[in-house]
Amino acid sequence: MDLHLRVWRQAGPDQPGAFEEIEATDVSPDMSFLEMFDVVNEALLDEGREPVAFDHDCREGICGSCSMMINGQAHGPERGTATCQLHMRKFSDGDHITVEPWRAAAFPVIRDLVVDRSALDRIIEAGGFINAPTGSAPDANLILVPKEAADTAMDAAACIGCGACVAACPNSAAQLFTAAKASHLGLLPQGQPERYERVVAMVDTMETYFGSCTNHGECEKACPKSISIDFIALLNRDYVKAQFRDFRLAGRSR
Repeated sequence: MDLHLRVWRQAGPDQPGAFEEIEATDVSPDMSFLEMFDVVNEALLDEGREPVAFDHDCREGICGSCSMMINGQAHGPERGTATCQLHMRKFSDGDHITVEPWRAAAFPVIRDLVVDRSALDRIIEAGGFINAPTGSAPDANLILVPKEAADTAMDAAACIGCGACVAACPNSAAQLFTAAKASHLGLLPQGQPERYERVVAMVDTMETYFGSCTNHGECEKACPKSISIDFIALLNRDYVKAQFRDFRLAGRSR
């Protein structure tokens, strides 16, 4: 099939950008969206033109690199699917497709469809880890974990850090990302000692770079791993608990 692409082109962070019309011909319905761009870039190179810059790595829906707004939707029209897993059979011959980078102040454009998502790394650096010395790997089932907690932690840990939640949110909020990263640690026994310090550090860092959540729910719909906004409620609950906990500790020290 043949497609008409309208792709955002921007030479650098400080350069003006604009949409460019590109024709994609002989596209196989079995191609992924990224494979379609591979073919397009080969054609552009053959014509002596600059290829479209875009992020990719594993192409298996795990790394979170394939960040594109496709016809105004993060990762495209299919729910629970990363761009690298989106197949061209979801489109029709002759379709017009607009492709843009993530649009958020915290994600400045580096080039074309590539954005700087290091603001998400700052949140992880603030608390997305466990300091407790665990020694060598313990025997299986030595630490008992309730099945509900284990299953919920695994649901949160499915976050691939792509930033689709930020790009889809009208406020460019990162609550779903932060909630998933904090929850998958805080729900497990190993994460309990630092649970509240972690939440405060991550939320305070998040607020430095991103907007605030007002419960639009677009983040859940855009997430390629369909992570529930229930984790945002858990994050908010832990943050409030941390404030009261710190208040009580401060009162005891006086």
